[in-house]
Amino acid sequence: MPKNRQINLLPQEEFDTSIVGRILKWAMGTFRIIVIITEMVVMGAFLSRFWLDAQNADLNDSLKVKTAQISVQSDFEKQFRGLQKKLAIFKQLKQGSKASSRIETISSKLPGDISLSAISLLDNSAQIKGSAGSEISIAQFIANLKAEPTFKNVSLGQINSSESNSSLTLFTIKVTF
Repeated sequence: MPKNRQINLLPQEEFDTSIVGRILKWAMGTFRIIVIITEMVVMGAFLSRFWLDAQNADLNDSLKVKTAQISVQSDFEKQFRGLQKKLAIFKQLKQGSKASSRIETISSKLPGDISLSAISLLDNSAQIKGSAGSEISIAQFIANLKAEPTFKNVSLGQINSSESNSSLTLFTIKVTF
């Protein structure tokens, strides 16, 4: 039987020593490394897909559970918001009762010959406009208001004679709470 002979078309000695041969040898080695690294990246991406799919499935399950919890608690949320609105209305009504108690306190301090024409209430002050038969009645009204412990400051703003009735005196008093 004849021996198998290998035929090499590129001579080894001349190929290794020539510039073209060295460049081709270097390029072949470098491209092998690039192909191996590319295959490793592709394999890593392929394998990470399983981990990402598992994570996606876990997130979808968590989303379904939380959606179910929110839908179950929606009735409670509606009741809670309704109670919040009712409490806000009650708070406003309570503040309104504070205003009526202040008006009642002011009117309880009135002497007999004074009539009030307007009371303007703010959060921490009030302006009282009225008319009196004499200045002594106005002084008595101011003294009565100053005697009230809930009022911090009572001051006389304006005092004038009435143009339509000369026996009446018009006045403005400012009260702070």
